[in-house]
Amino acid sequence: MKYVIVGCGRVGSTLAKLLTAESHDVTVVDENPAAFKRLGTGFPGRVEVGTGIDYDVLKRAGAGEADGFVAVTDGDNRNVMAALLAQRMFNIKKIVARIYDPPRGQIYRELGNDTVCPTTMGAKTIRDRLTHAPFASTPSFDFGKVSSLAISVPEALAGTTVAALERRNLVKIAAIRRGGKVSIPGPDDVLDAGDEVNAIVAPEAFSEFAARFAANEQPVAAALT
Repeated sequence: MKYVIVGCGRVGSTLAKLLTAESHDVTVVDENPAAFKRLGTGFPGRVEVGTGIDYDVLKRAGAGEADGFVAVTDGDNRNVMAALLAQRMFNIKKIVARIYDPPRGQIYRELGNDTVCPTTMGAKTIRDRLTHAPFASTPSFDFGKVSSLAISVPEALAGTTVAALERRNLVKIAAIRRGGKVSIPGPDDVLDAGDEVNAIVAPEAFSEFAARFAANEQPVAAALT
């Protein structure tokens, strides 16, 4: 696969090395030639000096043939502009932009492209560790509005129905994994100890929901897929 990465900071350079280690064709774009030092000696990909919001620069970088495009400069506006250019001028199908401002990330997502928001992800991770949360938060749906949580059902909640955990407009059990199989539960479905549950939780219900799972010692590492 061919990828273009705009921004050769810590994230961009690390991503470039990860992708080339998996034998992908990678071109890194940055307006500061010194930034390419982060790629190390012997980097097997290509580099292109220039700004990621310049059509000619992206064309030289191979955007016209790219399977994916990533914008990870240190500016939200530049990342949005670069990603929109990749989408509209080069018709790249898979685009991901790093957006620090959560509301702006939500707006951009509504335009049809993926975003990664370190602000939201970092804050949620710190909150979970600070409060000893018995679950792992996931970035889906969370732009300061609701959280998607992945959690294991403790012995204390075995035999509880889905309806007993849900609260109208506040908590929704979206999926359950049991014995390697994932299902969308009904309100009368009964939980077993060890089930992995994906719950969508509003901020005002967060503390109460977390308290119900306090007996669980091992958080689930990722959302159900």
